[in-house]
Amino acid sequence: MPIFRVLTICICLLFSSSIFAQEDSLAWEGEWAANGTYFKIAVAVENNVLKVTQIESLGFEWTSKDAVIDGNVVEVEVDYVTGGVSGIIRAELLDESTGVLSVKSCTPEFMVSCALSKGRQAYFTKVAGQ
Repeated sequence: MPIFRVLTICICLLFSSSIFAQEDSLAWEGEWAANGTYFKIAVAVENNVLKVTQIESLGFEWTSKDAVIDGNVVEVEVDYVTGGVSGIIRAELLDESTGVLSVKSCTPEFMVSCALSKGRQAYFTKVAGQ
């Protein structure tokens, strides 16, 4: 009987952690604006996969790939059409309405946008959504 209880508790813990992870991932959903700019994105989450779409990109054409959320961090691959720059953006959710983004990688490194983004962070505030 004790083995059955342990197994039951383990199953309950697995399902409850999965439910909490889904609830946490919903904190990402909504419209986010880069502080001090008009740059704005929309974030949707489905099955712990984050999808980003541009709302106001200040004239930059870019695409992004879907990314798996890992707790309060997600890494999104981004390609800038107008400049030939590719990279990975690391986003960290600080609380339900604030996130900080930094560049994990950027190529080609000699491009001005890569050089200027190295070691910098951008703060985003949720302006609409969950």
